[in-house]
Amino acid sequence: MKNLYDDMPNGYQETIEKGMNAVRYFSRSMSYGKGSKEEQISRLKKEINEADAIIIGAGAGLSTSAGFTYSGERFQKYFFDFEEQYGFHDMYSGGFYVMRLEPETSWAYWARNIYINRYMGAPKPVYEMLLELVKEKDYFVITTNVDHQFQRAGFDKKRLFYTQGDYGLFQSVNPAIQKTFDNEEWVMKAMEAQGFILDETGVFQLPEDGKISMRIPTELIPKCPDDGSDVAMNLRADDSFVGDEGWHRASAAYSDFIRRHENLHVLYLELGVGANTPVIIKYPFWQMTLANEKAVYACLNYGESFCPEEIADRSICIDGDIGEVFEPQIS
Repeated sequence: MKNLYDDMPNGYQETIEKGMNAVRYFSRSMSYGKGSKEEQISRLKKEINEADAIIIGAGAGLSTSAGFTYSGERFQKYFFDFEEQYGFHDMYSGGFYVMRLEPETSWAYWARNIYINRYMGAPKPVYEMLLELVKEKDYFVITTNVDHQFQRAGFDKKRLFYTQGDYGLFQSVNPAIQKTFDNEEWVMKAMEAQGFILDETGVFQLPEDGKISMRIPTELIPKCPDDGSDVAMNLRADDSFVGDEGWHRASAAYSDFIRRHENLHVLYLELGVGANTPVIIKYPFWQMTLANEKAVYACLNYGESFCPEEIADRSICIDGDIGEVFEPQIS
């Protein structure tokens, strides 16, 4: 049976193939940028102004710069009881730990996790600063982040491709149901059920006595509205990930954007991409920069800013906090 999306370009598969080709081609010789940090920041500003198009590749480091940390103060405020009871110290570890717990407790944890990482605004306006820098340009965003912060900041939804899913969506565990389901209403109910209180700004806070429940009522455990099956987060953990119609259209839009600009002056602007999934953004950006002599590659990352020697003359590598690099450019 023919799939509805078979006739669409598959930007995700194409970018993976480019990434794998880069692995085979590039040497292990790396450059950390040419010139001082100030000189490279000046070059970046010039490229943003002069490029025909900007392709933004965003990883977890961009959200970290915006204050979306998985440990520390945010974790302590919303998960202090889970930490005390179960001994994990960050949201990432907690997501794995609660899988072994009964669903009333596991889903209580996930309601909090989804809420603060999807439905709360970022503590720092780094995404807004990025939009200010590129809003007049022909841009497209590919990201492995699942926190929806690009749309919250005002980026054009038609220019975004969330490759790894969305904290704001559930999918059925039934593989026959290849759809996703919005979870905002459920999240708000699950937060209230645990005792969190909406403040005057519409943000959930701890009650004055600090007493909250680590469980949700059994009847509030989320189920698929189509067949009543269990649901899971719409996150790419394995081959059960559901790419819905919106995902496939975004994948096709990314493919089309790459094709239309492949021989123009393109700035491949990589922001906070680490070593977890380099074949989705980092390696393909290297490969596309090499293939187009008009292209420029820029990598902004804290402690991990580098490029292959083969494209070092057309690369900008800035080691530092992304927000601190952006702020002087828009003031």
